[in-house]
Amino acid sequence: MSHSNISHQSLRTPKSEKLGYGLLFSLLSVLTSLSATAGNAGTGAGKAPKVVINILVDQLRSDYLQAFMPLYGHDGLLRLMNEGRVYSQAEHPMANPDLASAAATIASGTSPCDHGIVGMKWLNRATLRPIFCIDDPEQKGVGTQSAFSPRFVQVSTIGDELKVATEGAAKVYAIAPTPEAAILGGAHAADAVAWIDDQTGRWCSSSYYGHSLPSWIAARNTESTAVACEQTTWQPSNELVGNFSYFLSQGMRKPFAHKFKGPNRIASFKTSGLVNQEVAELAALCIEKTPIGQDAITDYLSITFYAGNFEHKPANQAPMELQDTYVRLDAAIAKLIGSVSQKIGLDHALFVLTSTGSTDEEDGQLSKFRIPTGTIDIKRTAALLNMYLTAIYGQGTYVEATFGTQLYLNHKLIENKQLNLSELLARSQDFLLQLSGVRDVYTSQRLLQGAWTPGISRIRNGYHIQHSGDIMIEVAPGWHYTNEDTNERRLVRASYVPFPIIFFGAGVGVHHDETPVGTDYIAPTLAGAMRIRAPNACNQKPIAIYQPQTHNTK
Repeated sequence: MSHSNISHQSLRTPKSEKLGYGLLFSLLSVLTSLSATAGNAGTGAGKAPKVVINILVDQLRSDYLQAFMPLYGHDGLLRLMNEGRVYSQAEHPMANPDLASAAATIASGTSPCDHGIVGMKWLNRATLRPIFCIDDPEQKGVGTQSAFSPRFVQVSTIGDELKVATEGAAKVYAIAPTPEAAILGGAHAADAVAWIDDQTGRWCSSSYYGHSLPSWIAARNTESTAVACEQTTWQPSNELVGNFSYFLSQGMRKPFAHKFKGPNRIASFKTSGLVNQEVAELAALCIEKTPIGQDAITDYLSITFYAGNFEHKPANQAPMELQDTYVRLDAAIAKLIGSVSQKIGLDHALFVLTSTGSTDEEDGQLSKFRIPTGTIDIKRTAALLNMYLTAIYGQGTYVEATFGTQLYLNHKLIENKQLNLSELLARSQDFLLQLSGVRDVYTSQRLLQGAWTPGISRIRNGYHIQHSGDIMIEVAPGWHYTNEDTNERRLVRASYVPFPIIFFGAGVGVHHDETPVGTDYIAPTLAGAMRIRAPNACNQKPIAIYQPQTHNTK
């Protein structure tokens, strides 16, 4: 029908019908606008980005991020905060996150209860020995003696889904100082994954991703600052860093100068601000030397930086080192943004930055200031529980092993004695709750079958039936727990650690939001932007990150 016919017909329409058509047209306009906004929230106003860069910063904190702002340049962290969509109150969906569990959660869009990475290590029930979250004896190291793979990641990740959606055409890379961050970021289907070897300082990988290093990674090894760290001295990056002090409790201190010596030199280097520059150099090579972002198919780059303190010291013991680490992180991100801008164009890139949400806790002298404190010996606690269960059920080793604050029961003994596991767990919980320093006790059945409450949800999300213990002891804040078998001693704090989620790139609306947002929303949001399926265990919806389009109604 022509426009003239439409106009002629409308002139002959009764007034009541005109009103009905008008209401219908208005309703359709509203629905169209809402549909466009919804589509914009998930996929953006224009084409899908040519590259998505997912940045995880180990131990990044919002308070430190803001405190050191006078030390930053204009092209790194400040640019992200001023031009991006900033969610300042980010949170992980599980309790007690660390680098491994956070990296897997961000990549998969779900919690350890689904993806299986409950922490850096857990106890292998078959051997009763700790196992590293990426250990895989069936693989070989490429440029390293370590054998790793993502075999324990039990779900798909955003990079995996991108590979599936493009039938393998998309490029997926992951770069990190440590193997767990690199492998969990790249996951099952990555083209290349690289981390710094603790023995040599060289960039290395796993045979899972290929039997030789890509040329752009091998090329960096000839200039790696980690390899030559023995000839390097870490000092404040500029005079302002050496004179600025956010931590005023000890007043001004003499600027530091650290050398990297001995068998642990590489591990120390990876906790210095210098590691961020090394990661940024390899990321720049990846952008320059690979076909990433050079066609219409979206590619993906996972990068991990470090914002913890030198050699995991508390902030009050190495305040200037921490400041300089943030300054060098800022420079590294500026370099990354610059590389993407030059090779791909920021109009075709989407960045997201967040944190592990964990920190190295300060082990202060609480008793000196009459602050309630104490120590729980986990091995002794397990022995006491075993004596209690023996008195009730007869002779036997009911607690088979311990790891962290978790107790692993001897299921074979319980089965042979034909004991009621639910009753035994309930008795164990009641007994342990009477011990000093125990805040709460979570049994496997309480977590899997008990009523849901807001307080228990994050504990449950961090529990995995194959990798977690039968009993989890929640130690009271201010108390230490020790375990002589693992040489572990930790101070427990329940303090809130603020960290952000920042989206930045073409079409992303500038916005600052204090609404709490979980890191499990990152994967579906990136999937929406790339127009692919979210990871297969992700049930969150995308965040509306794009600037809404304005429609001309004239």
